[in-house]
Amino acid sequence: MTKPVVYASFSNRDELLLALLAREEQHLVVSIVAALPADPSVGTPAEHVLEGLTAFLESVAKSPQSWRIVFGAQYGAAPVVSNRVRAARAFLVEGLRLTLVKSLPEVTAPDANLPVLAEMLASMTESCARLLVVDGTDRTPAELAATVSQIVAGGFGSV
Repeated sequence: MTKPVVYASFSNRDELLLALLAREEQHLVVSIVAALPADPSVGTPAEHVLEGLTAFLESVAKSPQSWRIVFGAQYGAAPVVSNRVRAARAFLVEGLRLTLVKSLPEVTAPDANLPVLAEMLASMTESCARLLVVDGTDRTPAELAATVSQIVAGGFGSV
């Protein structure tokens, strides 16, 4: 397929970029949602992090090119693309927050730190994925997930 054929199929560059992102986004969101615990009320948060993050990072390792698109879109991409990536990320962070609500039923205060915890988990998850597909690491998905799980369970002193 030549460039003229591709550009003739879309009215502008933004439309082309969004079509490419939408193609990857569906698969990526499914892999993230699948990594969330089926029943957050069973098990501990550390177990959820270990199991979910391992599953997620294994999925990342299987489709590194898709994740490179996401990481590239976060930094220096066309505004229409970076806005779409930010919106998808916000949706997923909210999913993490809702999982924490179910995982930590004793936390009922409306001003609880669950949004902060969800953001922190999302950031650690992104960092691990970036290590796998962009920066490079000698760690496996399971090893990265174990480190994050240890931090969640016992703080930095447990690593």
